[in-house]
Amino acid sequence: MQKTLWGATLKLWVFGFFKIPMIFWLRPKILELNNERAVIKIALRRRTKNHLNSMYFGVLSVGADIAGGIQMMHLLKKDISKISFVFKDFQAEFLKRPEADVYFTCAEGALVANTIKKALESHDRENVQVHVIATTPSISGDEPVARFMLTLSMKERAAK
Repeated sequence: MQKTLWGATLKLWVFGFFKIPMIFWLRPKILELNNERAVIKIALRRRTKNHLNSMYFGVLSVGADIAGGIQMMHLLKKDISKISFVFKDFQAEFLKRPEADVYFTCAEGALVANTIKKALESHDRENVQVHVIATTPSISGDEPVARFMLTLSMKERAAK
C-alpha cells in the first residue's frame, strides 16, 4: 500500500475548494506524482457509492480527470501561467464494478511533457491523448476495473 503525499494532496484539496468543489468534496489522495506517472486514490464510501454499493461512474470520471490533469500541472510546475489547458474529449470503458477504493494511474508523463514543449515552441494549440487505468488493488490487484482516454488540449497563453 502506498503512502499519501500529504503536501500535494492538501494543495489539490485547496484547489478543489476554490475552483472545482467536486474535487474537494470527494477528497482524493495523491499517492504518487512525478515526471513519469501520477497515482490518485478515491476511497469507496457513502459519498462515492451508487445504489449497488460500487463506485458511481461520475466519481470514476472525476478520478480520471484528476489523474490526467495533475500530471500536466506537475510537469508545468512554475510555468503553469504560461499554458492554458482543457480536456477536449473523454472516453471511458467500464470493465468491472469497483467495489473497493479505486486507484487511478496515468503513466503518460513523457508524452505530456513533449506536448507541453511543442505547445510552447509552436505557439499553436496542441492535443495529446492520455490513458488512465482504474484498479481496485484490495480486490483484484492490477486488473483494471475501468480504462479512460482523455484528450488534453493545451496552448501557450497570450502575454498580458
